[in-house]
Amino acid sequence: MGIDTEDDIVQDFLVESREILEALGGQLVELEQRGDDRDLLNAVFRGFHTIKGGAGFLSLDALVSVCHRTEDLFNLLRNGERTVTPELMDHVLRALDVVNDQFDSLEAGREPPEAPPDLLAALEQLIESGQVQGEAPAAAEAAQANGDEITDDEFEQLLDALDETADGKKASAASANTVGDGEQSDGDEITEDEFESLLDQLHGKGQHSGKPDKPLADKQASPPSSSQADDDLISEDEFDQLLDQLHGEGKGPATRKPAADSKPAAAPRGEKPAPSAPAAKPTAAAGSANAEPEADKASPKGETSVRVDTAKLDDIMNLVGELVLVRNRLSTLRAQLDDERMGVAVGDLELVTSDLQAAVMQTRMQPIRKVFGRFPRLVRDLARSLGKDIELELRGEDTDLDKNLVEALADPLIHLVRNSCDHGVETPEERRAAGKPATGKLMLSAEQEGDHILLVIADDGKGMDPEMLRRKVIEKGIMDAESAARLDDKDCFNLIFQPGFSTKDQISDVSGRGVGMDVVKTRISQLNGTIDIDSTMGVGTTLRIKVPLTLAILPTLMVTLDGRKFAVPMSVVSEIFELDMEHTKVVDGRRVVMVRKKAMPLFFLDRWIQRIKGTLSEGAASGATPAEQQVVTVVLGNQPIGLVVDEVLGLEEVVIKPLGAMLQGLPGLAGSTITGDGRIALIIDIPSLVKSYGSTM
Repeated sequence: MGIDTEDDIVQDFLVESREILEALGGQLVELEQRGDDRDLLNAVFRGFHTIKGGAGFLSLDALVSVCHRTEDLFNLLRNGERTVTPELMDHVLRALDVVNDQFDSLEAGREPPEAPPDLLAALEQLIESGQVQGEAPAAAEAAQANGDEITDDEFEQLLDALDETADGKKASAASANTVGDGEQSDGDEITEDEFESLLDQLHGKGQHSGKPDKPLADKQASPPSSSQADDDLISEDEFDQLLDQLHGEGKGPATRKPAADSKPAAAPRGEKPAPSAPAAKPTAAAGSANAEPEADKASPKGETSVRVDTAKLDDIMNLVGELVLVRNRLSTLRAQLDDERMGVAVGDLELVTSDLQAAVMQTRMQPIRKVFGRFPRLVRDLARSLGKDIELELRGEDTDLDKNLVEALADPLIHLVRNSCDHGVETPEERRAAGKPATGKLMLSAEQEGDHILLVIADDGKGMDPEMLRRKVIEKGIMDAESAARLDDKDCFNLIFQPGFSTKDQISDVSGRGVGMDVVKTRISQLNGTIDIDSTMGVGTTLRIKVPLTLAILPTLMVTLDGRKFAVPMSVVSEIFELDMEHTKVVDGRRVVMVRKKAMPLFFLDRWIQRIKGTLSEGAASGATPAEQQVVTVVLGNQPIGLVVDEVLGLEEVVIKPLGAMLQGLPGLAGSTITGDGRIALIIDIPSLVKSYGSTM
């Protein structure tokens, strides 16, 4: 049966649930480090509970099934009846993956598939016994140290001691299974005679109140009075005496809770707990998932947000782009006409347009948290598979950037984080041998710098060895020995972005194929961004990525080539200088110019224009080369190159328009725009330009 994803209720459920699932990914990884954090346990419980409730309303049984079991497990965890262990978290995280997959199907209009039977069985076993059959009993060992519950072994010793002093009968060793639910099988129940023996030992023979007047079943219908509860339930002092007999006075487990849910004669569900029980006053944190603070109930807040289709935001952004073009046109006319009133009006229009442009761009902004949120889980899984201990630190998660950039940066950042975990951070043994803490640190940060976003991925691993990188690039035939010898350390670090380059000798599930880092460089270049590497042996490696805040309205540098205007994205421009052919040389067949004692390759864009002319109209003659030319230095990935142009005109904000059918798909062109004087200018796509025509320019 299909799902109507256009239905408002389904849409609300999908949006709310996706937000919950994104939060759960980080919360679960954090919980593995702080398993006793009640706030986290309650937050995770509420997350699965909320999704289960919505899925139940929509009759999504497959989704309800896995969420219900996970919710039950976390109910036991937050009540202290189970302990968080890595093995338990493996199954919970797998359950989260299954739920995410089910939502993928739901968003595609399909019925969510059933969860794998082995996962459901594993969750059931964790609920019933605290461990999955066939796995090491890590959970049981961890529970041994829990000071809030009496263990099975301790309770068995208690019953054995009572039986030996009373009538020698053997008591059931599994009566601790009644904890929390008051339900017992016939073979596990403590008999009334055994319980009387227990009271005789505590009070003296004949001093206790005797066996209850009513059977346990009758008490469910008629709750006991306060005095009856005091007679029938063991007190804290009495429980402490029993522990002293088992362990020696003062040597028993600290601060045991003899609440009704931890004794053989536990009150059934639905009964009012005895006044002496510590759990008689539930805290807000341990209360119902639907509980709300009284202050919130007293003063409900109105709606402060509205959900808008992103297509509508794109349409508004396109209209603002058209307004920017009109503004540029009027600004050009103002400079040509000497009219004070027109100048004032155009100035006001510029202010309003700038404010409107900023406001509309802000509606498209999203916090980079949407990307960062997936990395705690990624690092956790990588660390376990690689046998490493890695602590992830996230900074600047609230930094905003264009939604299109948020989506485009996801894959490059995943590659870089995986690379840092695999190649950067060492194993605990290697770190100890190097005098470092066994746990490695990985930091991922974002911050705004002007009209750019700076992303940093830093680790405290072994760093990069320039000599090893030189050897690898020669072994793989990417570069000859003479060229490799001329590379400085910075150039060696950038070798990892070469296609087919890898420092791994063996291929694994994580790395070794030489695919990934070159894709990162290409993708960052397509976003008009740059990437830089710093590394120190034994200290660590830092990668810095700079990308523009938005791709919708593009600041450009206007230049002329062969009498035509072209726009170069300003985000990659670093400097401009006059070309002096006397300071150029030819190295490996490429014209270069010396800049600060380093050779920078030159690309003569007039030759590229000649190539385009030859493609569009055979035999077209090239224009004469101007006597004076200028060099625009741009950074492609991490390599500075010089674009030789006829003239630099200045800065101008442009709106990217698609190319016509004749130029569509032509390498070197990213689109077109209308300049302030009403003419059409082509926008240069530097990565595809150099890749396609670099050898002929």
